[in-house]
Amino acid sequence: MKARLQLALDQVDLHRALRAAHEAVAAGDLILEVGTPLLKAEGLDAVRKLREAFPKHDIVCDAKTMDAGRLELETAAKAGATMGTVLGVASDSTIEECVEAGRNYGIRVLVDLLGCPDPVARARFAAEVGADAVNVHCPIDEQVRGGDPFETLRQVRAAVSIPVTVAGGITPKTAPEAVEAGASVIIVGGAITKARDAEAATAALLEAIATGVPGESEMADRVSSEDEIRRIFTQVSTPNISDAMHRAWGWHGLHLTVPDARIAGKAVTCRTVPGDWAKPVEAIDVCEPGDVLVIDAGGVPPAVWGELATNSAKNRGLAAVVVFGAIRDTRDIRALGLPVFARTVSSNAGEPKGFGEIGVTLRVDGLEVRPGDWIVGDADGLLVVPQGKAVEIANRAMYCLEAENRIRAEICGGGETLAQVVDLYKWEKKVVGGEAED
Repeated sequence: MKARLQLALDQVDLHRALRAAHEAVAAGDLILEVGTPLLKAEGLDAVRKLREAFPKHDIVCDAKTMDAGRLELETAAKAGATMGTVLGVASDSTIEECVEAGRNYGIRVLVDLLGCPDPVARARFAAEVGADAVNVHCPIDEQVRGGDPFETLRQVRAAVSIPVTVAGGITPKTAPEAVEAGASVIIVGGAITKARDAEAATAALLEAIATGVPGESEMADRVSSEDEIRRIFTQVSTPNISDAMHRAWGWHGLHLTVPDARIAGKAVTCRTVPGDWAKPVEAIDVCEPGDVLVIDAGGVPPAVWGELATNSAKNRGLAAVVVFGAIRDTRDIRALGLPVFARTVSSNAGEPKGFGEIGVTLRVDGLEVRPGDWIVGDADGLLVVPQGKAVEIANRAMYCLEAENRIRAEICGGGETLAQVVDLYKWEKKVVGGEAED
């Protein structure tokens, strides 16, 4: 049977979900899914509105039911869904209740194997009690590490005869492999809903599924290696990264010698006293190409960094230098092109006495940076990304950028304001009895 494409509408605003659905449907045949975030935000009205807009399409209500199976399947069916989902980790009786309700109300039942300790065994149970399909989540991390993210899909496909759907960051590049592994339905969300042109993104996926030839995607690949982390951090902005870190604070108000620079690298740290430039210059020798040298010099003059040190750092291949203190020779530094961030500028330097330390934890303006942490910066400021969270934050920052790209396309294409596009008024805190409530 030819594999089909299912669009997961995971936005939290119904009007944006409908807009993406209309764009996607223009590209060809697909299944529409009211994703769990949308269902929680808008309720079953999202299913009703989608049914009104697309009377001939299959519509999945992704409730991820864990209890009250009969009631949830019944209400989903009455709202217009043709399929409802129940989690495989739910009790046997809940899954059986969903299947029975499906038969009574004419709605198909999909058992989602997310989180199941033994997905193959649970898939067999789902098939035995009469479920219509099972869903497998493929790990995105395995995709970027060159592993086989569809191994579980293959195992489930071999174990059951009912349709098997698959989800998990699938793009036109990976969709053909998912089909080859046995997927009956390819579930895609962000690769369509975050694309500037959802119709074109859907067309690319449909072609990849139909031909078996990997296609191009607007979405960035997930990162795993250090080089890929650097690439993502220099593609996104510090606002994107701040958003990805739950509106994290950064260092701001610094002088930047290369105004349009975007820098990213691992921190080599140095602490010195104002004006003592011995340790900062010695720290250059400790750096590897691509590193960012971070110097805490007390935030005041005299200067601990200048043109000669910048020449040395550039020859060493540093990505940037950050000086919480004073620098000088700014015109010459600017001409060299190596980005230098500095708290202040001063014409006079101090003496190289050798006070301080290299490779220590620094605490500046309430932020802590350890050797090996990632320093990411641009004209908006500098952020510290802990080394152990760099992969996660890079991927989240790219998600934020892609989401912004889609919002920008909706503003420019539809003539709406930002407040209208993101439904700002609906999500404002409500004041009840003098206290704010979400």
